Amino acid sequence: MEPGALGREYEDREVICRQGDRGDCMYVIQSGTVDVLHQDGGAEVLVGTMKAGEIVGEMALFDRQPRSATVRARGAARVLTLDKRAFLRRVHEDPSLAFRLLETMSQRIRALNTELASLKQAPAATEREPARLAGRRG
Repeated sequence: MEPGALGREYEDREVICRQGDRGDCMYVIQSGTVDVLHQDGGAEVLVGTMKAGEIVGEMALFDRQPRSATVRARGAARVLTLDKRAFLRRVHEDPSLAFRLLETMSQRIRALNTELASLKQAPAATEREPARLAGRRG
């Protein structure tokens, strides 16, 4: 890492935080790309890919729950860690930071709602398909 540089450099595939671990900070991606992965029943699912300027792990600042996903560097990535105290200090210096974080979280919730609605419609369409085909036979 260069002298005076902020953040920490992660190598390709290095884990930044792991699903299930205690969360007490968020991460700001300064350079590079990271993958957000959710493990369920032994399968690893890519939930998203984040790039420079984006944040991950922000829920830990608010709910103190275990990490809901693993974040792993995709190639070299420099990532700044912000704990709750540092985050609140920055919000005090620049209140618009809190608004931008809420805006980001709101956009993510909207995207998840759209994805959830799509997934819930898929089984219903599959269930209607056999009935539609059976109606054609008669």
